[in-house]
Amino acid sequence: MLDLDQRDVKYLPGVGPARAALLKGELQISTLQDLLYFFPYKYIDRSRIFQIREVDGTMPYIQLKGKILSFEQIGEGRRQRLVAHFSDGTGVADLVWFSGIKYTLDRYCPGVEYVVFGKPTIFGGRVNVAHPEIDVEANINLAEMGMQPYYNTTERMKKAGLNSAAIRKLVNNLMALIVEPLPETLPDWMRDKEHLMGLTDALKVVHNPRTPLELRLAQLRLKFEELFYVQLNLARYASDRQRRFKGYVFARVGEKFNAFYNTKLPFSLTGAQKRVIREIRTDMGSGRQMNRLLQGDVGSGKTMVALMTMLIAIDNGYQACIMAPTEILSEQHYSNIGRFIDGLGLKVELLTGSIKGKRREAILKGLKDGSVNILVSTHAVLEDPVEFNRLGFVVIDEQHRFGVAQRARLWTKSNMPPHVLVMTATPIPRTLAMTLYGDLDVSVIDELPPGRKPIHTEHFYDGNHTAVYAFLDRELKSGRQAYIVYPLIEESEKIDLKNLEEGYLTVCERFVGYKVSKVHGRMKPAEKDAEMQRFKNNETQIMVATTVIEVGVDVPNASVMLIENANRFGLSQLHQLRGRVGRGADQSYCMLITPYQLSEDTRKRIEIMTATCDGFEIAEADLKLRGPGDLEGTQQSGMAFDLKIANLARDGALIEHVREIAKKIVADDPELSRPENVLMGRMLRRLKKSQFDWSSIS
Repeated sequence: MLDLDQRDVKYLPGVGPARAALLKGELQISTLQDLLYFFPYKYIDRSRIFQIREVDGTMPYIQLKGKILSFEQIGEGRRQRLVAHFSDGTGVADLVWFSGIKYTLDRYCPGVEYVVFGKPTIFGGRVNVAHPEIDVEANINLAEMGMQPYYNTTERMKKAGLNSAAIRKLVNNLMALIVEPLPETLPDWMRDKEHLMGLTDALKVVHNPRTPLELRLAQLRLKFEELFYVQLNLARYASDRQRRFKGYVFARVGEKFNAFYNTKLPFSLTGAQKRVIREIRTDMGSGRQMNRLLQGDVGSGKTMVALMTMLIAIDNGYQACIMAPTEILSEQHYSNIGRFIDGLGLKVELLTGSIKGKRREAILKGLKDGSVNILVSTHAVLEDPVEFNRLGFVVIDEQHRFGVAQRARLWTKSNMPPHVLVMTATPIPRTLAMTLYGDLDVSVIDELPPGRKPIHTEHFYDGNHTAVYAFLDRELKSGRQAYIVYPLIEESEKIDLKNLEEGYLTVCERFVGYKVSKVHGRMKPAEKDAEMQRFKNNETQIMVATTVIEVGVDVPNASVMLIENANRFGLSQLHQLRGRVGRGADQSYCMLITPYQLSEDTRKRIEIMTATCDGFEIAEADLKLRGPGDLEGTQQSGMAFDLKIANLARDGALIEHVREIAKKIVADDPELSRPENVLMGRMLRRLKKSQFDWSSIS
């Protein structure tokens, strides 16, 4: 039997050492198995012939059958191009080459019937096809060509002759070696129940489909398998953790919680907040360690939920800790929590890297003897000298800023793993959450507190600065504050910093009489925090900044977010920046400024931003536009695998379906030891040894 995952791709006919090195370096294809699972990114129907008279410039690809009437060489030197005037009797099209001119003239002749394939444009009123694929009509059978696959390649590969057509030939060479069926990777009972194609047939069809229906069935089989094993592993991991890690039982809601709820709660809880608190209370009393993700848009009241559930831990005789990614965010939590619980007889401390000496010693002593009830901290809490007396509840804010290993270190601060609540203000689409955080229970606050007004968002072009600044002037005169954000992208940092500095000077000159802060990531943390604090205290009225303010200080008085070059930000980032305003009861505004020339994707992003303030709607749109690999937080959260054929944006229904199947299998047979499940257990073990780093998904 052909051992695909052990056979080096260089031994495949048509590859050799040089091409093998290129395939490995550019596409991470080392074995025949890698090549077999390198799937086409699109397919084009090659069975249809168009007539030249019906072609227009909007068609993605066309296929023509006719003869070359004549060749014409135009221009000289590097500007030279070759044009073949091609006719099918219904009109004339121009086939154009900008390179390979001698090769083309030697290979193709006037008067011979050819089939031409390529992307049409209209130039000078005539159909043009640049660098077409050309076959002699007598040498091809169009009915058998069917859906032609196209493979992603790189510029380096194309220069070496490894374009999509060359990859297609290599895949066909590989298919010729597969004379026996490959070992099945899904049990027979599952394939029968789900009406799935066999593995060998699916792989052959996905590389060489004859019809769209056949292709869909093959893709369904391969997507099902890929997503099923992701979900099966997550279900096993969650089941195993629940069996192994017992949790502290917080059975009572006591004096501190009730006193806070009845006398200190500054506003009525929303229905969503009450629902989430009930979900967390159920976890805390279950006897299993809680591992819950709390999603909620900016300003939805996640911190209040965290505080009230920390009070439940305290009522049961345990300490609680909240960890935030920056000192300024930690200070904000410390200030808010201290204000909320003032008079309840609880001790709250703040521990950051800048707190040293006797104060630090006193905090460490209070944690160890149990006199500190709630600790608010940064990464500083992970350091070895930090010991708790009875740590029972941990909240991790903006969890995507912390790595898996950092989160796991908190477990060592307690005799038993504490209950863990991880929070994010970056809304995560349901399909992504089920895959990235499949072993976590997910709670969602999908309701804003009463009195919060939606942020009015408008799009302006570069030429509209006069009107934008006039509006900003009116807001400042009414006593409000404003953010002006510039992009700072690593690849063009010098240019961006220059733009930021120039923008700062322009703002200072335009808004005489107002004080202006400036913040960017190249500043020292202490300088950055000091500027943010000045803005919070209204000592400065305008904050000129980069995206370092995306997660930052809460300034209810700030009513305007002005984003320069908004075309250079992703949807999720734009939404996070917008969330810096609208923190109070007054109407707030977000103004997106872009150049006039915008790509189609950028235009869609701007339209979505101006149409909705719903973070989950925006996250779903972002997933569809950019794909899961580009979304912020995915690497930190443990998406240590690449989906080769499934798509989290488009395959949501299939993810939910396979997730339910996986959960049922694990509930009935956690060890996958029954005869009908043995194959699945074997597949999981094999995947753990390959490219999937399953252990990091947590």
